[in-house]
Amino acid sequence: MAKIAARLYETDFVAWAEQTAQEIRALASHGDPQQFDRLDWEAIAEEIESLGRSERRELKSRLEVLLQHLLKWQYQPNRRSGSWRNTIDEQRNRLIDLLQESPSLRPYLAKVLAECYQRGRKAASNETELEIDIFPVECRFSIAQIFHAEFLPNAVSE
Repeated sequence: MAKIAARLYETDFVAWAEQTAQEIRALASHGDPQQFDRLDWEAIAEEIESLGRSERRELKSRLEVLLQHLLKWQYQPNRRSGSWRNTIDEQRNRLIDLLQESPSLRPYLAKVLAECYQRGRKAASNETELEIDIFPVECRFSIAQIFHAEFLPNAVSE
């Protein structure tokens, strides 16, 4: 069992954290009291779960920034810069790294895309000082486009 857990830790941190928290709770409620009473198992389990939540927060934050910059790129072509392109590349790279380290986050990505788009849309409106209604209400970028290393949206025709 320890080898399986170690392998999961190396291949999918979020799945490992969730499984480990469940196992710790099970041990705490059914283990030898002399061995386990000295530890605050609930706090340990909560801390491990918080590590998984932290990974989810990072995914959302990076996705919001990426969507914000894709919208800025699309809606302000005359202000495009290397800095914007670097931000797009950096967010993609960090998201790809995060998903490689924790593949169980892939379904979560699709689940939070609409929420992250709305936040990215608002941030793009704030930064560009364009009315929020100029940006589409729903995300028009596919997940494949969002993650494609060479994808940059075309300028919007006025």
